[in-house]
Amino acid sequence: MSARETAIAALLSRLIASLAARNPAPIVLRDETILQRIPAGGLVVVRDGETVEETPVLSPLAWQIEHRAEVEITAAGATPAARNTLLDALLVDIAAAITANRTLGGAVEWAQPGSASFEDVEFEGAAAARAAAVPVTLWFTVAGSPLA
Repeated sequence: MSARETAIAALLSRLIASLAARNPAPIVLRDETILQRIPAGGLVVVRDGETVEETPVLSPLAWQIEHRAEVEITAAGATPAARNTLLDALLVDIAAAITANRTLGGAVEWAQPGSASFEDVEFEGAAAARAAAVPVTLWFTVAGSPLA
């Protein structure tokens, strides 16, 4: 398994484990489309993202990788206040999960959640939802090739 795949899988695992304690717990997925019906606990989708920077380190050859994954959070609720409250609580929990274990169990050298961007989401025939996207930068070093 590549270091990139290991890092993203570790981020996903960390979020699944941390958010499972919520009641009701959100559904946490990877690279899935947003569901038409948002569960009561919310929906969290980890997107693979993209490599932002590859810096070579010579002798022996290694690459310092900066990869930016994205965590999308969608919260439904009967009122805008309920949606905002749930979304805010999920954002706080996600940030706490990442900052409590910056190496994601040794999969990366450092993980850093960024600032969220927000939007209102509407589905045909369904209640409105509030969504946020949080970039999560993952730094790690690989030997030989950026693809390793």
